[in-house]
Amino acid sequence: MSAAEDTPPVSTHFDAIIIGAGFGGLRMIYELRQRGLSLRLFEAASDVGGTWYWNRYPGARTDTEAWAYCFSFSKELQDEWDWPERMPTAPQMRDYLGHVADRFDMRKDIQFNSRIRSAIYNEAENSWTVTTEHGDSFSCTYLISASGLLTIPVKPPFPGVDDYQGELLLSSRWPKEPVSFAGKRVALLGSGSTAVQMLPVIARSAEHVTIFQRTPSYVLPGRNYPLDDAEREEIRTNYDKLWSQVRNHVFAFPMTPANRIARGTPSDEQQRVFESGWEKGGFRYIFETFDDLLVDEESNAIASEFVRNKIRAIVDDPKTAELLCPTYPLMVKRPAVSNFYYECFNKENVSLVDLNSQPIETFSETGIRYGGENHEFDIVISALGFDAVTGTLTNIDLRGRNGLTMKDRWAEGPRTYLGMMVDGFPNMFMISGPQSPFANIPPVIEGAVLWIGEAIAQIQKIENGAMEPNPEAVERWRAHMNEILDATILRKGEAVHCWFLGANIPGKPHEVLFYLGGANQYFGELDRSKESGFSGFTIGASPRARDAMLERQAS
Repeated sequence: MSAAEDTPPVSTHFDAIIIGAGFGGLRMIYELRQRGLSLRLFEAASDVGGTWYWNRYPGARTDTEAWAYCFSFSKELQDEWDWPERMPTAPQMRDYLGHVADRFDMRKDIQFNSRIRSAIYNEAENSWTVTTEHGDSFSCTYLISASGLLTIPVKPPFPGVDDYQGELLLSSRWPKEPVSFAGKRVALLGSGSTAVQMLPVIARSAEHVTIFQRTPSYVLPGRNYPLDDAEREEIRTNYDKLWSQVRNHVFAFPMTPANRIARGTPSDEQQRVFESGWEKGGFRYIFETFDDLLVDEESNAIASEFVRNKIRAIVDDPKTAELLCPTYPLMVKRPAVSNFYYECFNKENVSLVDLNSQPIETFSETGIRYGGENHEFDIVISALGFDAVTGTLTNIDLRGRNGLTMKDRWAEGPRTYLGMMVDGFPNMFMISGPQSPFANIPPVIEGAVLWIGEAIAQIQKIENGAMEPNPEAVERWRAHMNEILDATILRKGEAVHCWFLGANIPGKPHEVLFYLGGANQYFGELDRSKESGFSGFTIGASPRARDAMLERQAS
């Protein structure tokens, strides 16, 4: 019998249990401590970081400026932290989140290497029982999921994968030890944000890299650069202004709307504005050029063709350039940001396989068969995306009232109110849950955490208090999600397997997974919810818990 088998399972009660030690989990620890609640956070990894713990693949970095991809709750934290680059690398993000955990002494409330197997609501006790894969069991009054949007990776769905004898790597489960590509023949499956960050790095040393593309991405230049002391001091001085921009921006970026539209603007002025946005780098091409790119097909077409012309100008081979040119509108799939992605295709050791004309037939022991031939690879990297947003919660045994599973509740797509709670799952909150904003994540998290803190304060006023959304409010929110989607061009994403519509997973319902009305509007929704006393939610004593308590008192 092993030492683990000799140790009896642990059973402990907390006011709140948090799942996940990324941005959301760490911010939630701080909030709950401020409110005097006992808590425990469970994390599957061996350290904090969430997405940034797992994102160890070559080239991994943010595609948002550092000064807005961080916490805003502590001025001292902002003043003391030095960002090395405009768009920090994954190791730099791990350093930052590790510093946050240490500075606020958070690790004492975190149990690492503890993946959650189940979370089950007990109506008679008005509590949640949470069980880890090791069999340890804990209970809590408030269950808070901070397990992230992109957690459950898509594995290669091709025949013969198990026959492959070379090195098979998942981008989202990258080993901690360095992987050498020197002299190796590498296959890179996928052409989304992860793959376009990886390719320039791998191509520096690999003998050859073959990237397999089903749908090309719009890839915006990162224009990353190191920050010097003067720039860091300027950021610190302007944090109040920057956070004001973030909270008033549609995607929670530190940007000011352009206050102009492309439709009706003379073509030479359109090109000048787009050129300026392209040179600024990152998402400024979208959000500091024209304000109608998401809602006007004609304006979007001009912005899309500008990017395609950039691709044609950068990539020497016209045939390859056209394969890299997306034919769908800009933004109906999430644009990627990378440094020198398109330039890679001018290297002799990089080639492109179009899966529409040359689909993968099967894996073999030595490589991949396509185009009627077996092609040998030493390393195959899968960067095929995630069962996004809902997969995190439908892949554990999560049961609410009367044993209803979240998987069954969301069988036809996610149903939430404000992206925060689900009817039938009392006192369970979600940070970055389905139908919360598609925007810069850290500011959205902070807004959600503050709302959760206020909601818990309201529940605590009632003995055996429980809170959940009304079914009518849930259906209104879902209808609102679709109204917003239909007011934009984004519905076209279904045709190109867009993950924020669930269209990248065979059999997954095609349902909008995000609030697309803008982070700024969403923050207003949360404020109005708090000001109205949480209208759309029922907050009261749990009837079965009250009855059970009376029965115990009578006996």
